[in-house]
Amino acid sequence: MNLFDIIGPVMVGPSSSHTAGAVRIGQVSRQLLGEEVKKAEILLHGSFAATGKGHGTDKALVAGLMDMEPDDIRIPDSFQLAKENGMDFNIGTIQLKHAHPNSVKLLLTGISGRELEIVACSFGGGRIKICTIDGLDANFSGEYTTLVVHNIDQPGHVTEVTSMLAHKSVNIATMQLYRDHRGGDAVMIIECDQEIPEESIKWLSHLEGIQKVTYLPKKDKEV
Repeated sequence: MNLFDIIGPVMVGPSSSHTAGAVRIGQVSRQLLGEEVKKAEILLHGSFAATGKGHGTDKALVAGLMDMEPDDIRIPDSFQLAKENGMDFNIGTIQLKHAHPNSVKLLLTGISGRELEIVACSFGGGRIKICTIDGLDANFSGEYTTLVVHNIDQPGHVTEVTSMLAHKSVNIATMQLYRDHRGGDAVMIIECDQEIPEESIKWLSHLEGIQKVTYLPKKDKEV
């Protein structure tokens, strides 16, 4: 058991699920995008939509998209800071099927034009789950180094990715495979114990049949 599971995260309140978790969702989504956020459509679901404004969920998400930590004292001023930094954002509501009450859908555009769609939820205590990426299922916390590979569902891609990781002495902690239908779009989500070299990620992104590679480096918590 982690110390954070007992006492909760160090954070700007009032709520670990609606505030600290929301910051973490924004932060992980920003890291998955891999660059500064230029435009963000933020769609709140369930309890996030009903009570999010009072708990500061909207400001927390925007703060996270600017890569702030849950204990950053600037979180209440995130709207103004985002405008000053040239980040456009819009906040609305949405009804998501079979989603956790503390869920949000993010439609992000980076400064280079890179786009990313995320659905994520907050469980409390600052813990989160990324539920979908670009419309395909996912299930990871962002606590590990994570490699997300979108590819065409055809033989060989899993072997290419795992062989690269073995060659770079990167140990796989968990691995998930999803596809929309046979021969269609597929995604690999691999949580790792070590960082993955940047040149290896670039190599993967240029392989035939690989549509998109997203990488989340680990941010170590200090206790």
